[in-house]
Amino acid sequence: MSKDLDLRCYLVTSGHDRHTVETAAAAASAGAGMIQVRCKDVGTAELLELLTAVAEAVHRAAPNTRVIVDDRADVAFAARHAGAPVAGVHLGWDDLPVEAARAMLGPDAVIGMTTGTMELVRGAQELADSLDYLGCGPFRPTPTKNSGRTPLGLAGYPPLVAATELPMVAIGDVTPSDAPDLAATGVAGLALVRAIMGAADPGAVVRQVLAAFPAAH
Repeated sequence: MSKDLDLRCYLVTSGHDRHTVETAAAAASAGAGMIQVRCKDVGTAELLELLTAVAEAVHRAAPNTRVIVDDRADVAFAARHAGAPVAGVHLGWDDLPVEAARAMLGPDAVIGMTTGTMELVRGAQELADSLDYLGCGPFRPTPTKNSGRTPLGLAGYPPLVAATELPMVAIGDVTPSDAPDLAATGVAGLALVRAIMGAADPGAVVRQVLAAFPAAH
C-alpha cells in the first residue's frame, strides 16, 4: 500500500509532557516525515490526550508529517474518530493482529510492524498487503527498549532489506552520525529516540539525518 511515506527521519517520542509535544513539532518542522508517539507508562485516556496533542501540533508545523501511535490501534482509532490528524499505528507481534488493525483503521491508515530477525521479516512480508513499512532492530543495544533480539549492526540490514518489498526503518540506539552508513545498507530511514528528544536543537539533528538520504519524492 504505497502512501508516499517519508521514512528518512522517523522520530519515536519519549515522555508525556509539553516537551514531548514541542520536540515532535520541531522535528516535523525540520523535515521528519514520521512521528511515533510511544508512551507505555500512562493510561489509555492520557495516551489519547498525548497523541492528540502531538498530532495537532505536528499538523500545524508540517501538515504532511504522519503521526502514529505505538502498539495501540484502539487509541489510534479513537483519535481518528474524533477528527485528530492521526495516521495510524505501529504494531508489535503481541499487539492486535495486523489484519484486525487494518480492518479497524481502514485502507488509508499507516500501519508499521516491528521486526529484527529474518524470521520476523519473512513473517511480516506475508502480511505485506496490510502493512506500509517495517521497523527493524535493534541496530545496537538500546536502553529505551529491550527487545531480546541480537543487535544487527550494519551487516545485518542488507539481507533483511532484500527479504521484503516493504520499506524498512532501522532503530535501536541509532545516532545521526550513523545515517550515511545505514543509508548505504538499503534501509528507507532511521528511527531515533534520544538523539532527537534529548537534543538542544532537534531540527539540526533531523537535517543531519535527512542529508544522508536521497530526497523524498
